[in-house]
Amino acid sequence: MANDDIKYEEGYISNARGVELFTCQWIPSHHEPKALIFLCHGYAMECSISMRGTGTRLAKAGFAVHGVDYEGHGKSSGLQGYISNLNDVVDDCSVYFASVCEKEENKRKQKFLLGESMGGAIVLMLHRKEPTFWDGAILVAPMCKIVEDMKPRPIVITILSKLSNVIPTWKIIPSEDIIDRAIKSEEWREEVRNNPYCYKGRPRLKTGYEIFMASLDIESNLDKSTGVPML
Repeated sequence: MANDDIKYEEGYISNARGVELFTCQWIPSHHEPKALIFLCHGYAMECSISMRGTGTRLAKAGFAVHGVDYEGHGKSSGLQGYISNLNDVVDDCSVYFASVCEKEENKRKQKFLLGESMGGAIVLMLHRKEPTFWDGAILVAPMCKIVEDMKPRPIVITILSKLSNVIPTWKIIPSEDIIDRAIKSEEWREEVRNNPYCYKGRPRLKTGYEIFMASLDIESNLDKSTGVPML
C-alpha cells in the first residue's frame, strides 16, 4: 500500500485445526500506536479489501489495526462460505488477537474490538468469553437479534438442525441477494460484487444454522455484555 502515513502488512497463521488463516494489519508509520483495534468482518466478507477503508482511517488516526479472515472466508483456507461451528471462529479470533496483545510492545496498550454484522456477534461472543480482557468495542449493525416475523417455527429449527448434520455444506437455504439487502450504497455494492474474496452464493445449511442459533443465544444473553463500553 503506497501510503507514507501507515504501514500495511499481510501474513498467515495456523489455527488449532491446522487451517491457514489470513491476517493483515495497518500500523502508523511514524509514531507508536496509541491503542490496538481488532477487526471482525461480517458473514461472506473479509478484511483486507472490504475493511481496508476502516483499517486505513483508523491507522491514520494513530491506532494499530489487526484483522483476520475467518476459516472459509476471504483469503483463508477452508470451504468458501462454510462455518461448521461459530465457536471455532470465536476461538480462532481470540487466540490470534491475544497473540498480538502479548507482544512486548503491545502489553500496555488498550485493546478494542470492532465488528460489522456477524462480526458484531463475534465481538459480543469474544467479550463474553473474556469479559475483563477488552477495553471497549464498536458494533456496526451487529447481528444480535432476529426480527420476530423472520424467526422460523420450532419444528423448522428442528428439521434444519437434523439436516445440517447430514448435508452441512449444501447451498440450499433460500435467501434474497445478501449484498442488496445488507448494503445501501450502490457503489459499495459493486465493490463487494467485484471482490473475488467475498462469498456470493446461497448460505450453506450448517452455516445458516450456526448463525441463526448464535443470534438467538446472543439475544437471550445481551445482559452479559454490559461490562465493556460499546458504541
